[in-house]
Amino acid sequence: MAKLRTAVDILKLLNKSNCQECGEKTCLAFAAAVIQGRRKLSDCPHLEPEVLARYADDNDSTPNNGDVEDRLAELKSHIADIDLSAAAQRTGGEFKNGRLTVKILGKNFSVDADGKLYADLHVNHWVAVPFLNYVISGEGRTPTGNWMPFRELPGGRERAPLFEKRCEEPMKQLADRLPDFFDDIVHMFSGSQVDPLFESDISVVLDPLPKVPLMICYWKPEEGMDSSLSLFFDETAATNLDIGATYTLGAGLSQMFSKLALRHGFAETATV
Repeated sequence: MAKLRTAVDILKLLNKSNCQECGEKTCLAFAAAVIQGRRKLSDCPHLEPEVLARYADDNDSTPNNGDVEDRLAELKSHIADIDLSAAAQRTGGEFKNGRLTVKILGKNFSVDADGKLYADLHVNHWVAVPFLNYVISGEGRTPTGNWMPFRELPGGRERAPLFEKRCEEPMKQLADRLPDFFDDIVHMFSGSQVDPLFESDISVVLDPLPKVPLMICYWKPEEGMDSSLSLFFDETAATNLDIGATYTLGAGLSQMFSKLALRHGFAETATV
């Protein structure tokens, strides 16, 4: 499948009529929106079907259940080659009764030498994939407190538009509609205060994994300015988790927040 990596690549496919039928003011603005994940290539009504088929909205791809199961099976197969006792020291976990246990958002999550998972919370792929990747490949570097957006992590630039669409934008929409509830959510998981440099209307550092902290900063809308929400990772994240697992972690948190809103009776305002 062909890849569209820049707005210029997309602009070359368009008729440049600036018809605005896609909802954007110009074809260039549409091209930029596609790269940012806010639009799909198919939103342009003038593109030929063969062009759409060739590129197939590669910026909007999501792994299917089969891919996820294959990934989990692959990771579990590598656990047998890991010294779980040594991995506990490296990952900030505990090895006891044949299981390595780490805290994920304050809850115990464990694996044994056969790759079997045990948890205080529901086991789904957004938890299991990053956890296993962290145990198998994480170097165990201690976070430095130097924060950076997902885009600036090694390998993050290509995935950044999808990260913004699947992770940051849904969280922002939830915070826009339910600011008090969102504030309660991010603080219920043992969050800590942020560095004053990043002070925002809602700001907290969560520990999805012991050595992979994540900072959420939300700024409420002001006169003439839209609201904004950004996720930041410690600069050591790339050494403790690969970029794919980091993306999965962010997307999973976003989905979890939305589901919590649904459970608390906010079905009309939850958007994910």
